[in-house]
Amino acid sequence: MSLTTESRDFLIALARRAIRRGLGAAEAGAPELAGCPVEALAHRACFVTLTTPANGLRGCRGSLEARRALAADVWHNAWASAFDDPRFTPVTARQLDELEVEISVLSALEAVTVASEEELRRALVPGCDGLVLAWRGHRATFLPKVWDMLPDPREFLAQLKLKAGLPAAFWAGDVQIFRYQVESLTA
Repeated sequence: MSLTTESRDFLIALARRAIRRGLGAAEAGAPELAGCPVEALAHRACFVTLTTPANGLRGCRGSLEARRALAADVWHNAWASAFDDPRFTPVTARQLDELEVEISVLSALEAVTVASEEELRRALVPGCDGLVLAWRGHRATFLPKVWDMLPDPREFLAQLKLKAGLPAAFWAGDVQIFRYQVESLTA
């Protein structure tokens, strides 16, 4: 799953170009793939997280399933993180230099079959597993980085359920759980 240094550098630069291009643009537009390393053309999913040293999280958008080339996914998710995250106002040109960009390239989703929440907590690998919880139209994910803020599996799951619009104590026999790992690229 490990990307080459060339691909990592290309993808970080591509994310920054998408954000710069997005200033004043109404939509993401087409990604710039000239000179793209071959492995960045493979279908992979990613999240792009923007932070600032002063204020922390500034935007985070992504894809859970691979539906396009990784480079195209990075482009679109970088733009969406900067200009289309409903929690934040769009990034301005003045904020551009202070943005830290993190790209989380996801592995394929792996179904986790468990009979209870207790069994799920025992199956989790804190700090490593990203998690998707889905149940009857409710769906949410936490990237592995969220373990830094929620290191207790019980609290991690409670907050994930709340994010999905479910009660913290919710459990149902037909809940769907998927795990994934990420390769993080930062600049």
